[in-house]
Amino acid sequence: MKSLTLTTSAFAVVIALAILARPATSDEIDEAIQDVILSQIEAFANDDKDAAWTFASEGIKRQSGSVDTFYNMVRLSYRPVYQATSIEFMERVPHTGFQIQIVRLGGPEGKHWRAVYRMVKSDEQWRISGVLLKEAPRSI
Repeated sequence: MKSLTLTTSAFAVVIALAILARPATSDEIDEAIQDVILSQIEAFANDDKDAAWTFASEGIKRQSGSVDTFYNMVRLSYRPVYQATSIEFMERVPHTGFQIQIVRLGGPEGKHWRAVYRMVKSDEQWRISGVLLKEAPRSI
């Protein structure tokens, strides 16, 4: 039977690697995804084009072509995201290769919206790869 003896520093490295290698918990994924969505909505509220752009996936960036095109598309076609007045996170639906986060938004003119965010992970960071909006009733 083989045995392995580790020095204290080698043991510390093994423990650190084990901690880093553990899969993220559901709560950690929820928090990370929600932080990205909130950060982008905050960037839109502050008219910070560059910050809003950083939360978009590479696919959205390629499709948009530029920060200005992306920003104007959101401003004109996704007003409830651009001018959100309230945000409520609903369920997250895991899929292979991406996540869906359902968000209830209060938008301009007092309307309510159901926003379906498609989230992808790139370079260990969650990014928004699409949003589907549908007007929702005031109450659930």
